[in-house]
Formats: sequence, structure tokens, C-alpha cells
Amino acid sequence: MSPAPVGVLLVQLGTPDAPTPPALRRYLAEFLSDPRVIDLPAPLRWLLLHGVILRRRPRASADAYAKIWTPSGSPLRIHSDAFSRALARELGDGYAVALGMRYGEPRIDTALAALAGAGATRLLVWPLFPQYAEASTGSALARVFESLREYASFGRVRAQGPCFDDPGFADAWAAVARPTLETARPEHVLFSYHGIPERQLRAADPTGRHCLVSENCCDALSSQNAHCYRAQCFATTRALAASIPLSEGSYSTSFQSRLGRARWTQPSTDDELARLRRDGVRRLAVICPSFVVDCLETLEEIGLRAREHWLAQGGEDLALVPSLNAHPRWIDAAARLVRAAAHGLDSDAPAESPEASESATPIPIT
Repeated sequence: MSPAPVGVLLVQLGTPDAPTPPALRRYLAEFLSDPRVIDLPAPLRWLLLHGVILRRRPRASADAYAKIWTPSGSPLRIHSDAFSRALARELGDGYAVALGMRYGEPRIDTALAALAGAGATRLLVWPLFPQYAEASTGSALARVFESLREYASFGRVRAQGPCFDDPGFADAWAAVARPTLETARPEHVLFSYHGIPERQLRAADPTGRHCLVSENCCDALSSQNAHCYRAQCFATTRALAASIPLSEGSYSTSFQSRLGRARWTQPSTDDELARLRRDGVRRLAVICPSFVVDCLETLEEIGLRAREHWLAQGGEDLALVPSLNAHPRWIDAAARLVRAAAHGLDSDAPAESPEASESATPIPIT
């Protein structure tokens, strides 16, 4: 009799089911009602959401989604499904893989039911966010463990940690980025990450004495900032720049997708684009390593809107590097991460050591 498979629950943020104002209103109402996303007292959050955001944002967001929507649906859903299928094939026998969305379809409950139905008694939960933030990973894990109260069949459960500086993750990004960089020949590469409010950064500093107290507080990881989202983003930049590789001074880091009036992680992508143009940069490439699949924030916010703004400011070109999606190098790296984590669930599962990164020649930034 074959042993029960290890269940692998992949968790993505989510997507509306159509690029229409009603669909966006439903999606945003669920998403922004989450107290980990808008971390305000409940009455203020309700007033902001129902008094301001849901009155204005659904139509604008629907227009943005319509620009990237495909005949098969949302890019985030399409690429996430493709990644899930490819990972399942790579893992092979002994694993059952299911995708759940924190907001929208398919639900986390639906994915857990599928894994339980496949006979899984051990569960690995992998929120597909490379850097840890309470609004993304924290919220996803809270929802999963809330749902697990209904599934006593999972005797062992483990959460996969962030992979922000994993060598396989960095090598996969390098493999994806090199063709675009070699074709576009940018003068500069910008690593643009999803932003979060600075108050959420400070909440992750238990001492209250380290976070954002200096301009270089995120330049290196230490015991003081190991769980800081911004510090993990800068660590990702360093890892990817070394893996691609890029020369010192030819790249920078910024944060996009600000919502509301609160101060968000700095520097902002809009400000960094303006600075690069003032410095005379004409050809720019942008990599978005807080997303493992292409979505609204990569395809529309950067690939369309930021590019249009860049060209309007006199820039010559802005090339968006595609996300990891279901690239074979990413599937290989993801499978090794899953197998290593599964070893902690069951000593009978084989552990894998990451392979050494292949050597590479620096891509010229002209």
C-alpha cells in the first residue's frame, strides 16, 4: 500500500473573477476588510472602505484589469494554475498539490478539501510571497490555520518560510531576466517591490529601536531586522544582482502600489523613476521580485502605466522583465524547497540540497 501523499497548499493573494466594477467591488470588499491589510481600528477601516474606497476604486480598478485580462481570464490565476500543475508534475508521486486564494476563487477551503480527498495526512502550506509581510504571508497563514479547524485528517502541518534570498529563487530570476536584459540593453535596472505602510514595518521591530532609524538600516540582514519586509526586499535585490549578475551602481530598489495617504515604504517607484530620468537614464529595465507570477501590479502598473510615464518624461525605453511564472528553473527551485520542507514533516521524505549556481558573465549595462 502506497504511503499517503504530502499535501502542498499553495496560497496566492487572489484576483477578481472578471474585469468589471461589480466583480472588483466584491473582491476589494473582501481584500480590504482584512485587518492585516488595512490595519486600522475596525470603525475607521469600515468608514475608509465603504465611505471612500468602494465608492471610487472598483471602476478604476476594473479599467486597469481590463487592459491585461486575457480570453482565458486573469493573468494571476492563469500563471498560478500553470505553476501549480508544473510543480505537481515535478514533485511526482508522493505529493498532492492544490492552489488556494486568500481572496476570491479558488478558496483555501476548496484547496484543503481537495488535498484531504487525495488522502494527504501531512500538509505543507506555502504562501507564494517571497518576502514576509503581515498583510500577505501573515494573513494567508491565519486564514489557512483557521480553516484547518475543519480538517482533523492533517496530523502534521508546516508552513514554508519566505524564499527571498534562496539561491534557487535568485538563479531562477536570473534565468528569466537575462534574455530581456540582453535584448533591451538597459542603462539601469530597477527592482520594484510591492510597498506596505511604514507603520507595518515598525510593528515588526520588537525593540522599537532599529526600524527606519537610519537610511542604511536595511542594507544588511541581522537579528534586529531579520523579519523586516523592507530588509528582506533589499536582500532579494542583492541576491538577484549577484546572480544575474549586475555591476555595482547599475541597479536600485524601490516600492510601488501605494494606497491611501499614510507614508509607505521608501523610496517610492514613482520617485525613483523621476530620479533616474534626472540622472540621464534613458533605457530602463524593471524587475518585480515580490511577485512570483505576472499580475495587475507587474503588467499594468509597471508594464503599461510606468512605461507610459517614463516615455512621457523623455525616456527611450522601459522593459518589464517577466515574472517567474512557470519557468522551468523556478519549478526546479520550488520543488527543491518543497522537498526540503517536507523532510521536516516526515523523516521518510528525502531531503534535497540546492545545487550550486551556474557561473555567469556580467550583463553589460550600457
